[in-house]
Amino acid sequence: MGQHFLKEEGVCVRIVAALQQDPLDKLLEVGPGGGALTKYLLPLSGIDFRAVELDEEKIAFLEKEYPSLQGKIIPDSILDIDAPFTGQFTVVGNFPYNISSQILFKVLDWKDQVPVMIGMFQKEVAERIVSPPGSKVFGILSVLVQAFYEVEYLFDVPPESFNPPPKVMSGVIRLRRRKVLPEMVSEKKLFTLVKAAFNQRRKMLRNSLKSLFDPEVLADELFNKRAEQLTIDQFAALTFQMR
Repeated sequence: MGQHFLKEEGVCVRIVAALQQDPLDKLLEVGPGGGALTKYLLPLSGIDFRAVELDEEKIAFLEKEYPSLQGKIIPDSILDIDAPFTGQFTVVGNFPYNISSQILFKVLDWKDQVPVMIGMFQKEVAERIVSPPGSKVFGILSVLVQAFYEVEYLFDVPPESFNPPPKVMSGVIRLRRRKVLPEMVSEKKLFTLVKAAFNQRRKMLRNSLKSLFDPEVLADELFNKRAEQLTIDQFAALTFQMR
């Protein structure tokens, strides 16, 4: 299923330590797999814990290994479930690499309920999420995540920390919900704008965005730039000028 199961306990300890730097009372673990991280999450006191896991064999193993998990595992894909709690909850996980970007968009759907997320990604994806404007890897994920969350790259995780070892380095990042959001007309307009801008990222914005703005707006010299040269706030501000 595209998962590499974490086995290095030191990595688990570091993730849990990072989690404890923010208020924590409801916690969703995504893809617990063999339970390496779960083992360190369950002893946390005063936590309402749930996990979402699609693999039936892994669910059976986890419930046998950790009896306290009975009734706390959602047997489904993270991409197909509704928010598992009412109110605020934290998300943590060693995310399956083949759906890690989709998981991020799911967290964005839940952003009003998720103040903090700590996740492990392929390092290349993690770096893309936290990259600043002007970076070669600054893209759709960077803008849409950073519009709503402060992002932080926490640490690298080498291949030998997993079974089976992936062919790439991994990285753990933290998202903390922004207290002040950039002003925008709507999230829908921001998503439309950002996707259009980066779908033709080599072109000047004047060319890639001509279907979204009137010609007199496109005359502004801002549209001489390429998508990765704009800041989050500039993208948000442009939503007010869209057709």
